[in-house]
This record gives sequence, structure tokens and C-alpha cells, in this order.
Amino acid sequence: MDYIKHMTRAQSEPLPDQVENSAGGFSYQASQWDRLRRFLILGAEGGTYYVGERKLTQENAQVVLDCHREDARKTIATITEVSERGLAPKNDPAIFALGLLSSDPRALAVMPRVCRTGTHLFQFINTAKSVRGWGRALKRTIEDWYIGKTSDKLAYQLAKYQQRDGWSHRDVLRLAHPIPVRPFQREAFKWATGRPVEDFEGISVIEGMERAKVAATSVGVASLIREFNLPRECVPTKWLKDPEIWEALLESMPAIALLRNLGKMGSIDLLKPLSDAENLVCEKIRNISNTHPIQVLLSLTTYASGKGVRGSLTWNPSASVIAALNDAFYAAFESIEPTGKRHLLAIDVSGSMDWGKISGTHISAAVGSAAMAMATIKTEPRTHTMAFSHQLMPLPIHSEMSLETVCGAVSQIPMGATDCSLPMLYALKNDIDVDVFVVYTDSETWYGQIHPAEALRDYRRKKQIPAKLIVMGMCANKFTIADPKDSGMLDVVGLDGSVPSVMRDFILQ
Repeated sequence: MDYIKHMTRAQSEPLPDQVENSAGGFSYQASQWDRLRRFLILGAEGGTYYVGERKLTQENAQVVLDCHREDARKTIATITEVSERGLAPKNDPAIFALGLLSSDPRALAVMPRVCRTGTHLFQFINTAKSVRGWGRALKRTIEDWYIGKTSDKLAYQLAKYQQRDGWSHRDVLRLAHPIPVRPFQREAFKWATGRPVEDFEGISVIEGMERAKVAATSVGVASLIREFNLPRECVPTKWLKDPEIWEALLESMPAIALLRNLGKMGSIDLLKPLSDAENLVCEKIRNISNTHPIQVLLSLTTYASGKGVRGSLTWNPSASVIAALNDAFYAAFESIEPTGKRHLLAIDVSGSMDWGKISGTHISAAVGSAAMAMATIKTEPRTHTMAFSHQLMPLPIHSEMSLETVCGAVSQIPMGATDCSLPMLYALKNDIDVDVFVVYTDSETWYGQIHPAEALRDYRRKKQIPAKLIVMGMCANKFTIADPKDSGMLDVVGLDGSVPSVMRDFILQ
């Protein structure tokens, strides 16, 4: 008789050290430092299936404050690291967290490193103003943000990011009163606050923008774009339906802007098959560096659909552009050697994983999980992939499949309840030898008759294999199915390009 089976508990009953999760089951509580990184990388926009956006934001804001209270330097360093290294699809959570801590001079000191654009600055001011109000230290920090920039960078920020989130540079300059120390600063501030500019030397982007406002032809505007390196935001709206304008913009368009504007370029029929524009776009996409893989995935899923997530834009997707986006997604991950270990990848496709969207995008946590799993499948030759909710479902994806096909397959799977123990139970029942289980989930498990951690320990005992468990956290909640006391279980925020190397180090240790 197997007496140990009578010692296991259903997921509706807690094991020692477990807490009730939002679904009514029981999981382990992630440490506040893990929760901090989850929030900084995943954000709370849109909330989750079980927790609304407002409550989830409030919970994570408290985590930021609790971490700061425990170790202020570590908290600010973590915020700065996530932002500077581009570990998150969006910088918004890091800016919000830093704004919450803006009463700390150390947070103000790193503000220019986290808030690198005018939009970032306005977002930071929104939070900081609510937390601490205007004061000498905040005004001085904002003044340094403007004064510390070279002429070209200052002009670019003022021209491209004129207003966001209810703020404009005019508003901020009038409140912060930065004192110009160089002639180009004086003229740039005059322009931003609506006063006549006497000399455009050093602020050529602004000169180009002003000349574009009165240009009579698209040829003239295109010439100004090339001469002054104007971004899209500096081109009058009436010209943005002209392919000639986009051809000029494309020549020096930054990577993120390129990814965001593929649909627009497609809608004006710029990316025709075998055209020079299509070839240049594909070349630029494949040469993208330091870009978060989720940003590439977001562009891929939107562009391949042939229509915008918002608005009425439609286009015929270019197969060459889609292929380039596939290549760029995998190139965004650190190059690593395969471990050679036997991987079972299990993607949670329960209702809560379809509800939650990654960092305010249109990509569900389930679809994002499938894309991240493909990074492992491309690297590790010995993988088996499955989907689960309250039951197991086949998910026959392989390394030769396109991301578009994989994401489409996952989005069509029927959703259900959540039982994160199923991958381990499946491997044991079918006598499958597994070295590492990788479960992509929000950890809101509640349906099963045995806890996932117990199912793993049962698998180890019966199979005599020291199998490990990697939990890829896909939502910024406070739960995990990984037992923090078990050194063979690891929590990872499963999104950024360094994840495969983190996994490899853990698997081989």
C-alpha cells in the first residue's frame, strides 16, 4: 500500500507556509523582492482575472514601499537596473515606482537614468507631484534633466515629446524654472514656452520642424526630414499618408518606432513585395539590438493580423516582414549553449491566463508564454510541450514553426480551471523521464487533488530523478507554486531576453 498518497492534500487545503490565492486555492507567497521585480517587469495594467487593475496596482505600490523601507538602496538599484537594461516591455512601472520614492534624494539622483525621454519625465512628475508635491529638490532634479542634455538631445526631446499625460514641456519649464547656461538652451526653452526664437543654432531639429509646418510639397517635407533627421512626431499630420514621407522617415527611424509603425507603412502600401522599402524594413528589423522580445512579439502579432488593435487601419501583411520579425524575436535572447537536459514545457491556458494581458499590451499571458517557450524549444533539442487548465491538452509545437502559427494555436485552445500539478502527474503516469519541468503560469491554481510542489516531490521519489521545477511568473501577483524552501524550484519572471541563461544556470547547478 502506498501510504504516502493519504498524506497529500488537495489544492483547496493549505500545505505548511502556504497562503490562499485569489482563486480560492493555496499557493506559496512570493517574497516581496520577487514581487518587486514582477511588478517592474510585468506591470499591473488591466489587472488580472481575479484582481482588478486598481487593487493590483495598490498592492504592488505597497510592495515598492515595503522594499524601500527594508533596503532603500537595493530597491532603487533594482528599479534602475530593470529600466536601464530594458528588462521590461514598458518602462512605465519603473517610472511609477521611482515616483513613489521621490521623497528619497537617492531616487531623485537616478531619475535621469530611468526617465530618458520627455514622456518618461511627464509620467514621473505625475506620480512625484502626488506623493511629495513641488519642492526645491524636485525642481532642481527636473532642471538638471533639461540642463544636462546636449543641444541635439535637448532639441529632440522638446520637439518629439511635446506633450503627454496632461503635461507639456511648457508646463514643466514654467514650474521648474531651469536657468539656461548656454545659448542653445535659452533658445530651446523660448521655443518650448511659445516665444519667438532668434537663433536655431544647436537646435536644428526644431528649425526643421518649424520649416516643415509651412512646406508646400511632400518633396519639400521629405527633404527637410533627411536634412534635419526629423522623427515622425515632427511632421505635420497632413503629410503622414504620403509614401514619400515614410520613405524619408524610414532611413533613420529608430528600432522601436519602426516596430510601432509597420502597420501604418503597410496601410499606405509602402511595403510592396520586392520593393526597396520592404527590403530596407526587413534589414532594419533583423539588425535590431537591445530590444525586448515582447516588443517584437507585439509588433509581429499586430502586423500579421493585418489590422490595428485600435482604430481602423488595415493592410496586407508582407511575408518577408513577418519572417524578419520572427528572426528578430529569437535574436533578442542571449545566445546560450543547450543544456542537453530533458525539458517538459507546460503552458497554463486557464481562463485567468487568457484574461491577463502582458504589461498593458493586447498579448495574453498564455500567448506570451507560448512565445517564450519557443525560445527554449529553439535552443534545447530535448523538449516536450503541453498545455493545461483543469485537464491536459496536446500542444504539438516544434522549432520549425513560426511564432504566428504558435500564438494562433494557443489562442484557440478552450480555457478552463487551473491545476498546475498536471504536468508532473502526466509525466509520472506516462513514465516520462524529465529533468526539468517549466511551468508558465500565474500560479492561481486551485482545481487539483494534489499541490504542484507535492506532485513534483512525488515524481522525484517514484522516478528516482532529481527533477527541477522552473515557474515562469506571467502576472504581477503575489503567488507562486514553487516551494521557496526547495532548492530544486525556481521562480522567474518569464519575459526578458536573459531568461534562457538564468534557466540554464539553474538547471546545471
